[in-house]
Amino acid sequence: MEKVKDTLRSTVRLSYDGRVFKAYHGPDAKQRFENEVRVLRHLADHGCTFVPKLLEADPEELSIVTTNCGSRVEHLDADRQTELFAELDRYGVHHEDIDIRNVTYRPQDGRFCLVDFELATIKPEIG
Repeated sequence: MEKVKDTLRSTVRLSYDGRVFKAYHGPDAKQRFENEVRVLRHLADHGCTFVPKLLEADPEELSIVTTNCGSRVEHLDADRQTELFAELDRYGVHHEDIDIRNVTYRPQDGRFCLVDFELATIKPEIG
């Protein structure tokens, strides 16, 4: 497996079959794990297709396995970046970490995708 990210908060590895393995550590690891799992499930339940699909979640190991959403994006127009993150609004989610490091490009369909939902919030439903 190729290590693609190793920080104080998480380690991300990409398997040769395309799955993404993320392990949480550091401050608030359990809360960040639980939040990302909750947000990814919410997005899947609401039909969001430009985020990773959660394949496995291990609360004992504080780790998840997701589908791969493409490769990292190095450059993106600021307006397009803002537009991408705003697309989450229709699914009731605010990312809370609007940074280019959380944007990927999926060449299979030419789609920019969003990743890393540890800090994201689900908006309360009104009505």
